[in-house]
Amino acid sequence: MTDEPREVPEQVTKLRDAIKAFAKMEDDAECTAAVSEALRLWPDLGAELRQLREVRVNALRDKHRKTWPEIAAIIGKVTPERAQQISKGLSGAQRKKNKAAQEQAAEE
Repeated sequence: MTDEPREVPEQVTKLRDAIKAFAKMEDDAECTAAVSEALRLWPDLGAELRQLREVRVNALRDKHRKTWPEIAAIIGKVTPERAQQISKGLSGAQRKKNKAAQEQAAEE
């Protein structure tokens, strides 16, 4: 994993700007409602982002013939092993669930 500073993509800057726009809302009730709606949608939005990342990681691997270390460097702050897990759609929660199931099976 490398900790080199990375250029922030324009889309990420726009997302951060959208969050700042919530903070600039003058009406507390409107802001509360808007932020609450965004938070209600976040699980689905997060899932969409993870799915898109998985598709693009697989394209980097299959179409562009990138190695897992190269893909990990592109993702940033992950190991090659984690990059490979991302390609399989494994989230942190799924990895923990799989590990717990394996440990339970080993105990039986």
